[in-house]
Amino acid sequence: MTDQARFFLDHKPGRSPANRSLERGVEILRAFRPGSELLGNGELAERTGLSKATVSRLTQTLVGSGMLQLDKAERAYRLAPAVLSLSHAMRTASRVLQAAAPRMLELARQRHINVGLAAPDRDEMVYLESIRYARRAALRHVVSGQRVPMELTSLGRAYLASLTPQHRTQLMQLLSKRRVKWKGIESEIRKACTDVRTRGFCAAAWQPEVVALATPLEVEGSIYVLNISLSTQESIEAIAQDLGPSLLALAQAVRHELAVREPRSE
Repeated sequence: MTDQARFFLDHKPGRSPANRSLERGVEILRAFRPGSELLGNGELAERTGLSKATVSRLTQTLVGSGMLQLDKAERAYRLAPAVLSLSHAMRTASRVLQAAAPRMLELARQRHINVGLAAPDRDEMVYLESIRYARRAALRHVVSGQRVPMELTSLGRAYLASLTPQHRTQLMQLLSKRRVKWKGIESEIRKACTDVRTRGFCAAAWQPEVVALATPLEVEGSIYVLNISLSTQESIEAIAQDLGPSLLALAQAVRHELAVREPRSE
């Protein structure tokens, strides 16, 4: 198993004993990403850090349970439709997404910007929803389920800002291992943490002429992040002053809606 996987499994919540077979099976599923739709046992072993014998046993089990499909011609595996059904079940059951999506759409239309909702997954951020209304089209099209780097994006930095200092330090140590120019990134993350504490949001421009703002949203002990972005030649600070209040108002509206929807005990 990879060092990254071990780090997050060692820091998982709860005290129940781990089921190693289940954890390893999940690592197999995690190995599939856009651009890596078809993987053989050798590639899976390389990506997960598991032995080829272990991978072979797990892939057979995952095929039998309907989570993977075997392409006999390529002697490789792809994710099965059952995985998509799990994703759909997650989206329809998400109270946060139900509360946020209509308000995200309203803001995107009003200000002609992109609005997103994301959650952390290990050392990346995953979009739960992405509504694109910016006047100028960006070079990349963001969709639900897409992952972005935690350390480079406003989404990830807002999430890091919401963590306890100890947890943030541990996670940043892991993130530093994959970036050569870490000192500059670390400085930007620390500024983002200060901005979230003092302004309620942070800003980043990790792609040319794209500025994004993000604010954390804590719901029942879980941390989500709302962001807005647009393609522009204006400075980060100009965008922050213009759109920062709208982002904070959106977050407050989502919190209010969640409070209204909160089940009340009789």
